[in-house]
Amino acid sequence: MKVLMFGWEFPPHIAGGLGTACYGMTKGLAHAGVDVLFVMPSASGDEDQSAVRIVNASDVAVQNVCTTVDEFINKVKFFYVDSNLVPYVDPDEYFEAIEKMKKENRTETKVGFSQKFKFSGKYGANLMEEVARYAQVGGTIAMQHADEIDVIHAHDWLTYLAGIAAKELTGKPLVVHVHATSYDRGDEAHIDSRVLEIETRGMKAADRVITVSDLTRNIVINKYGIDPAKVVTCYNAVDFSGRTDMEVERGVKDKVVTFLGRVTYQKGPEYFIEAAAKILKRCNNVRFVMAGSGDMLNRCIRHVARLGISDRFHFTGFLRGADVQKMFALSDVYIMPSISEPFGISPLEAMQTNVPSIISKQSGCAEILRYAIKTDFWDVDAMADAIYGILNYPALSQMSARCGYDEVNALKWDNAALKIKAVYESVADNK
Repeated sequence: MKVLMFGWEFPPHIAGGLGTACYGMTKGLAHAGVDVLFVMPSASGDEDQSAVRIVNASDVAVQNVCTTVDEFINKVKFFYVDSNLVPYVDPDEYFEAIEKMKKENRTETKVGFSQKFKFSGKYGANLMEEVARYAQVGGTIAMQHADEIDVIHAHDWLTYLAGIAAKELTGKPLVVHVHATSYDRGDEAHIDSRVLEIETRGMKAADRVITVSDLTRNIVINKYGIDPAKVVTCYNAVDFSGRTDMEVERGVKDKVVTFLGRVTYQKGPEYFIEAAAKILKRCNNVRFVMAGSGDMLNRCIRHVARLGISDRFHFTGFLRGADVQKMFALSDVYIMPSISEPFGISPLEAMQTNVPSIISKQSGCAEILRYAIKTDFWDVDAMADAIYGILNYPALSQMSARCGYDEVNALKWDNAALKIKAVYESVADNK
C-alpha cells in the first residue's frame, strides 16, 4: 500500500509534537509494509529518510492544469485566506515579522503556474498564505503520483486544504489526522473562525478522521458535527530507537521539577507557577524549570517575579533534540498541567527516561497512562501535593519511574501504525 502524506514539519527541525508524531508514525508504517511519500513545505535535506520518502514542496513547480487561476480554485474547491495567526512562533519574532510585513505592505503572493513557491515551513506572519500555496503544490504533487498512491493522509489543519485538493484532483480517499483542534488552543471566545472553517472543511471532506484520543474524538463529533461512524481514535506512541542513557552533571544539589512545552494558554503554565510557589513554602531544596517559548512567556516571567520565587525558577527558552533529552536527564519530576491536551507526547518521552510524571486529567494521554499521577489542571493544591510526594518519598519516586518506563515501552509506534493501516484499508476498499 502506498500513501501520500501531507505534513508540516519533520525532525530534526520541529516546533512541537506534530513532527515527532509524524516521524514515529512513518517508521511504524514502514514496518507494516506501507510506503509513505511524505510532503512538507520546506525540507532541509538532513531529515531521516530511512523509512520514508520526503518531497520538498519548495522544489515542485505548480503545473498549468487549468487555463485560469479561478478555474483551478473552483476545480479543487479551494479558497484563499490571509491572516496574522501565528500559533507557535516566539513572541518577539512574531511582532518583528508583523512589523516587517506591514512595512512591505505584503498581503498576498500572486499565483502563477509552472513556478515554484519558496516555503519557509515555519509558523510565521505569512502562515495562512503558505497554507494556501501548499494546497496548490499539494494538488500538483498528487497528480504527479496519482497512479501509484492508494490513500491521501493529511495532518492537522495546516495541510487539510492540500489534502482536499489532492482528493479532488485524483479521486483517491482522504484521511485527516486531528492532533489538535481550535477548541484546544484557547477559549471559545477567541477561536479564529478561519482556522475553524478549514478544520471543519477538512473533516467533512475526509473519508475517515483519525483522532489522537477519545477526548479529541468527542470534540470532533460534538463541536464539528462529524459522523461518529467515520471518526477513529488511534493513540500516539513513543519512539525508543533513539533513546540514550545520558549522563549529566548537575551544577546544583537541588531537586529539579520541569515543565517542557509551548508557553501558551493551552499548556497551563501559570498553574505550574502557582504550584511551584506552594512547594517553595514547604521546601527550600527545589528548583523549577520552564522550558519552552510562546505568547505567554513574558507574562509568566512577570508572574514568577510577583510571587518572589525568581531565584528558584529558570526559563530556558525553546529546546530541541539532545537538549530535550538533557533536560529530562536533569529532572526529578516532569509535569504537564495542560488545560486541554489532545494527547501529549512529552510525558511519554519523560517516562522513557525514568522521570516520574504528573499530567492533567484533561489530556488525551491520561486515557492510557496508569503510572503517571493525574490531577485536574486547575487544582494547584493537588498538583503541589503530587510534586511534594515524588520529591520526598523515594519509594513513590522509584515506583513511578520504574513502572512508568515499562508502561511507555509497551506503547510502540508499530502497534499504532497497524491501526492506522487498517483505517487506510477500510477507505481504500470502499473506493
